[in-house]
Amino acid sequence: MIDISIADIATVILAGILAGFINTLAGSGSAITIPLLIFMGLPAGVANGTNRVSVVLQSGMGTWSFAKKDRINWPLAWKISIPAVIGALLGAQIAVDLNERAMSLAIGIMLILVFCIVVMKPKRWLVPPTDTEPELKWWLYPIFFLMGVYGGFIQAGAGIFWLAALVLGAGFDLINANGIKNWLSFFYNIFAVAIFIFNDQVDWTWGLLLAAGAVTGAWLAAKFATKDWAQVWVYRLLLLVIVVSAFRMFYRLF
Repeated sequence: MIDISIADIATVILAGILAGFINTLAGSGSAITIPLLIFMGLPAGVANGTNRVSVVLQSGMGTWSFAKKDRINWPLAWKISIPAVIGALLGAQIAVDLNERAMSLAIGIMLILVFCIVVMKPKRWLVPPTDTEPELKWWLYPIFFLMGVYGGFIQAGAGIFWLAALVLGAGFDLINANGIKNWLSFFYNIFAVAIFIFNDQVDWTWGLLLAAGAVTGAWLAAKFATKDWAQVWVYRLLLLVIVVSAFRMFYRLF
């Protein structure tokens, strides 16, 4: 049993607020919360599973907020959900035996690649397409499956990769892509967290404390993100989060 002080509780809740805000607008808030949970004394596998409680609740709040503003294309969202959930089930099962060093290296490399893509095509992120509707081409489904595997395995950075696929691959604007990203994170992590619970890799005390902050952060972020003028700020936050997250992943290797 881990002793919990008031300072620990405040730290976890504040980290949850920050992660919830970042996750809702961009992604990679788990790059903050998973290391924090490990620092608090949880084994890496348990920290990974415990973090999913927060992710499910905060992304549920984000989904509700985006849906209220009619920012989720539900027919396409459900189609994407199928390969994402199948992949997440596989990824969560693999995560029971987490290889932390290999994952840190993989996340860092993928974040750098995504950063290059985002920087090279800034107008594609900031200017919604006017002549075409979002479309799910056949080659996106294997990508959605692999991203589900990644999200089920370790959530850190998954939101950024989902935004890249939805904006650059399927043709969504950044705000509507955020809505679908929140829905996917909510839906497939329900299945992922069930696997972690079954393998006794969830600490409910830390998980619920983290979730209390994350839901608050997600609510604040969704109110901000659904404003039409917010797209440029979401883009800037996305770039910042990618850089910081990549640095954290590589820093943990040394």
